[in-house]
Amino acid sequence: MTDFALYLIRHGAPETPGLLMGRSDGMPTPAGIAACVEQADNLDFETLIASDLARSRLAAEAIGARRNIAPVIDPRWRELDFGDWDGQAASAVPPDALAQFWSDPDANPPPNGEKWSALLTRVGAAIEAIDPSPTLIVTHGGAMRAALSYLCGFDQRQIWSFELGYAALISLRIWPGERRSAQIVGLWP
Repeated sequence: MTDFALYLIRHGAPETPGLLMGRSDGMPTPAGIAACVEQADNLDFETLIASDLARSRLAAEAIGARRNIAPVIDPRWRELDFGDWDGQAASAVPPDALAQFWSDPDANPPPNGEKWSALLTRVGAAIEAIDPSPTLIVTHGGAMRAALSYLCGFDQRQIWSFELGYAALISLRIWPGERRSAQIVGLWP
């Protein structure tokens, strides 16, 4: 089987930036949607997938409208569930708890939130379900990091070194097989 392109775009800026938005369904700004559309303009893809949360889904719908491609909505591409912290500003979370989370998000998940390994498992399952054709996924920063970890083998500490601003684009080349492998082709803020 031949390799294929996989593009990951983070949703555009939400109306209220700076919050720990996991399962919160915050609305994107029109400029945030436009930034995602602009990132996708020169990409060659056949399949369009999006998280079911509005900040990703609406951007995918706008991208799809320009290409006459209906996005496939897949909740496995949601952001990490921040539990009790969800929807709060990072400054509202106890600093020690937040530092422990960033240091080891699997051992120190947010209270009543999702472990890193659970995010990695669901994003990995979503990746395995992708047909081997050029694919664009509009998703979230955490899901993008989980995809990089799953496909490229980055560990928890390495994955946080990637700056993934709103509307960031990661371009990957995927080689299907028993265990898919990938090469990062590019990262654009």
